[in-house]
Amino acid sequence: MADTESGIYRERRARLAREMGAGVAIVPTAPERTRNRDSHYPYRFDSTFYYLTGFREPESVLVLVAGGEPRSILFCRERDPEREVWDGLRYGPQAAREVFGFDEAHPIGRLDELVPALLADCDTVYCRLGADAAWDARLAEWLNRVRAEARRGVAAPTAIRDAHALIDEMRLIKDAHEITLMRRAASITAAAHRRAMRAARPGRGEFEIEAELLHEFRSRGAQAPAYTPIVASGANACVLHYVANDARLEDGSLVLIDAGCELEGYAADVTRSFPVNGRYSGAQRAIYELVLAAQAAAMDAVRPGGTWDAPHTAAVRTLAQGLIDLKLVPGGLDEVLDRETYRRFYMHRTGHWLGLDVHDVGDYKRGGAWRRFEPGMVLTVEPGCYVRAGEGVPPEFAGIGVRIEDDVLVTAEGHEVLTREAPKSVAAIEALMAGGNGPS
Repeated sequence: MADTESGIYRERRARLAREMGAGVAIVPTAPERTRNRDSHYPYRFDSTFYYLTGFREPESVLVLVAGGEPRSILFCRERDPEREVWDGLRYGPQAAREVFGFDEAHPIGRLDELVPALLADCDTVYCRLGADAAWDARLAEWLNRVRAEARRGVAAPTAIRDAHALIDEMRLIKDAHEITLMRRAASITAAAHRRAMRAARPGRGEFEIEAELLHEFRSRGAQAPAYTPIVASGANACVLHYVANDARLEDGSLVLIDAGCELEGYAADVTRSFPVNGRYSGAQRAIYELVLAAQAAAMDAVRPGGTWDAPHTAAVRTLAQGLIDLKLVPGGLDEVLDRETYRRFYMHRTGHWLGLDVHDVGDYKRGGAWRRFEPGMVLTVEPGCYVRAGEGVPPEFAGIGVRIEDDVLVTAEGHEVLTREAPKSVAAIEALMAGGNGPS
């Protein structure tokens, strides 16, 4: 790790210590998870722990002491030449302290020994209660050990606060380092969607298209998909979290792909909906362009000072009017909005925060009011329309599912679409699938 990068994590820890004022924060990373028998899932660190440390090894805990002389302390695995033959290099406490810029580092085996001393005469401990019963019990044991020293004049913490309430606010506004990574993740993901469009044709399996996405992610340096890819053709696109990806692409149908890579911990999240045979039918194009118009209306509302609900409100209004025009819902616009009859075809929100987690941390309301956009926030904008076969649905629309999703950075001037390299207009998609390089 370069000194400049380790400095980013040191500054984050220093900022958190300033926000705490005084107290001790305890932030563990994620445990390894067994997949079956003695085989593990690929390891993925805890996002909050990584945000503050840049450290990727399991069995690690950050302890941050604020007030007086702030200290950042890492507990991690010791070097173990035998295990390293099997599992790869471990930093060990000494190297981890030097490389990642901690004030102290100790073997993870000393955690129970040293933490109670750090909690002695500390007013507030910052941790996350309720997320892990084992950690809750461990914290209780530490506190009881400190309380047992009361006759010796040692005071135990009297307040427990959620450290994530402070850290989530920090994570919500991305710094320059994060934005650089998210632009790269967006570019890799856009390339994967272009590859999928070129690869799609009648008779291929959804799983084959999924393989094209995963190939592009890894070949361009991303570590993994940020979530299980959705490759949903035909009526499968009307199932919001369809992940079976085992059907065949049929001529004349659409395929909805919701997929994004994870790069150095940061997620991209993109959805495109395109025709298997490369040409939208009349009904498909009508639904697609309605969703595209809804997304454009939502995008216009993403700007500093705007409220979180404004993009959703704009998208819903556009979609509702379009559904009326297509005779998919009866009544006037005000009636459709008031009665929410549009929800038969559009039942989810229009976006979410994006960052180290696909559905990233950060409040959507503060003090009962919708949050206002600030430069550095990153969100998705993803309206959709899902027309399941049923009463009152014309046959030409039945089974059409469309979602269009992009990753958007709020800037001082307005916003930047990070995933703009993924073709989105009808002309651009049809040209790409025909082998051309049309407009985007």
